[in-house]
Amino acid sequence: MKKRTGASMSPMDHALKYLAVKDRTVSEMQTYLDGRDFGEADVDATVERLKELGLLDDRRYAQRFVETRLSSKPVSRRHLYEQLKGHDLPEEYIREAMELADGDTERENALAVARKFARQFRDLEPEKRRMRVLNRLQARGFSYDVARSALEAALSEEDEWSES
Repeated sequence: MKKRTGASMSPMDHALKYLAVKDRTVSEMQTYLDGRDFGEADVDATVERLKELGLLDDRRYAQRFVETRLSSKPVSRRHLYEQLKGHDLPEEYIREAMELADGDTERENALAVARKFARQFRDLEPEKRRMRVLNRLQARGFSYDVARSALEAALSEEDEWSES
């Protein structure tokens, strides 16, 4: 990897600057460097060196992505899978990362979302409220059955609290 002439930055300089913001996938890095008009050999050499240094790792990226999504904005397994596919990650790494989001996690996430939106829409008429919460759950990728179950559980919890 030779440095470009003049004041311009090398592919590695660009790559490190791009990685400083957040983790990236191999595909994202290749696309970024390609957009900087570096030759294929320079792009490939830079990506390989970043992998050697542990700065570019699709398996780790997939796992961190799932962990972060599960803790910050609960979504369904299907939604997570689609998001990972959108990052152009190898199927093997996606499957491994998806093991972090099992059926129990799916139900817990749906319940957390249902609680949030049930509170948010508590001033609506009961039937409108149910529909809004159910729609929000389905918009996050939860199946109708999981969404309905979470909605019923969240509303049941509210009833228990109001009775005590």
